[in-house]
Amino acid sequence: MARPVLEMRSIVKTFPGVRALSDVTLTVHPGEVHAICGENGAGKSTLMKVLSGVHPHGSYEGDILFHGEPCRFKDIRASEQRGIVIIHQELALVPNLSLAENIFLGNEHAVRGVISWRETLRHASELLRRVGLDEHPQTRVADIGVGKQQLVEIAKALSKEVKLLILDEPTAALNDEDSGKLLDLILELKDHGIASVIISHKLNEIARVADSVTVLRDGRSIETLDVKAPETTEERIISGMVGRDLDHRFPERTPHQPEHGTAPALEIRGWTVHHPIDQHRKVVDDVSLNVRRGEIVGIAGLMGAGRTELAMSVFGRTYGRYAGGTVLKDGKEIRTRTVPEAVRYGIAYVTEDRKHYGLNLIDTIGRNISLSALGKVARRSIVDEHAERQVAEGYRASMNIKAPTVAEPVGKLSGGNQQKVVLSKWIFAGPDVLILDEPTRGIDVGAKYEIYTVIDKLAAQGKAVVFISSELPELLGMCDRIYTMSAGLLTGEVPRAEATQEVLMRQMTKDMR
Repeated sequence: MARPVLEMRSIVKTFPGVRALSDVTLTVHPGEVHAICGENGAGKSTLMKVLSGVHPHGSYEGDILFHGEPCRFKDIRASEQRGIVIIHQELALVPNLSLAENIFLGNEHAVRGVISWRETLRHASELLRRVGLDEHPQTRVADIGVGKQQLVEIAKALSKEVKLLILDEPTAALNDEDSGKLLDLILELKDHGIASVIISHKLNEIARVADSVTVLRDGRSIETLDVKAPETTEERIISGMVGRDLDHRFPERTPHQPEHGTAPALEIRGWTVHHPIDQHRKVVDDVSLNVRRGEIVGIAGLMGAGRTELAMSVFGRTYGRYAGGTVLKDGKEIRTRTVPEAVRYGIAYVTEDRKHYGLNLIDTIGRNISLSALGKVARRSIVDEHAERQVAEGYRASMNIKAPTVAEPVGKLSGGNQQKVVLSKWIFAGPDVLILDEPTRGIDVGAKYEIYTVIDKLAAQGKAVVFISSELPELLGMCDRIYTMSAGLLTGEVPRAEATQEVLMRQMTKDMR
């Protein structure tokens, strides 16, 4: 067998009070796509930051060999000079610069300090074609979608003559079509001899593109498996990730039986919203639905169906231009024209974009949790920090938020733990209705189960839950009823007993125009 492209031997990395990596070993062979799986906080991203020089040599223990030669990278530039390029989950592109400028940022085509724009544009065009983009190299990054931006990041990596490409959750923010294009490109790069390491929670994607998978748990490498081997099943990988068999992906749930004659906790009638820019376009078109106390009601739909637009417009009209419709709470019409109004009526919205809209990443866990209801921890308009800390510690324990203290900045937490903080924030507000928009996006199966359990308990306490998700198995496993949407229209309502992926997909693709 050919010499490995990469060997990481007995890697140990500690932070104050936390041992992030403990004796981790990883081997990648030429032309291989090697996946890394593990729960949030298992050490996946930390391991890749050690490899790429984000955590420089001397800040960790163990050895890194690249093509058999020891490496002691002092920074990212040093690893890139050897052909190791990392694409982080949060894209590192400058929105207002062109594609060409982004591709060669820090690696400019210059002679005596003067950039050759002719050579820059020519080379950028070649790289864009190679990754399957027909955009003009002078197009601004801000003017293309996230899926295309991921491909620009790969073009940027190719400009550095990449030999080992590291992709951290590359499809987390992409729709199915863009995800497919990106995975196809990874396989094409493999055919050209470029090895890749892909960190992903999506086991179906790993099965599609990876040759091997290394499972990490609690900062340790558990095992490396041949993806194509018969014994490498999803159950085997999940068991390695969480340290136990997950016989049931979802909590046991008895379908809710509403009391006869009681009004829904939340009812939406004839809700219509226009696009914020194109005001002739309806993004939500005459939608009516309801959810009762103790019930979990799902909303399914493909990208652009209008699910998030519906949720945001109901919650304080934070999206689009309201064009009509009413909201009723316990049978009485209410106004939710602003976020404070919606919160005052007992409605909470957990956004799909926790980093931008759900959390203040530079503030602490404690402050983030209390933000939705500061009045509960304040005396005479002054926050009682002791009371705030006590509340936050209670949620840290009950929600199993993995952090040394509630004084930890939220930005340092894994995705799953950040999501638990968002949920804690809104539970602390004491709502009657929770609208959950993709509440498990970008988190692993173990953390998902914990969040499912929290949602199930909230419904058992009499909360009304609206559950928006792109994952059909998730909706089937959690919901009492499921509404389907397509192109802004409500296309169906399916009870739990009749719901299957095929039935939902048929309703989600129905043309009602």
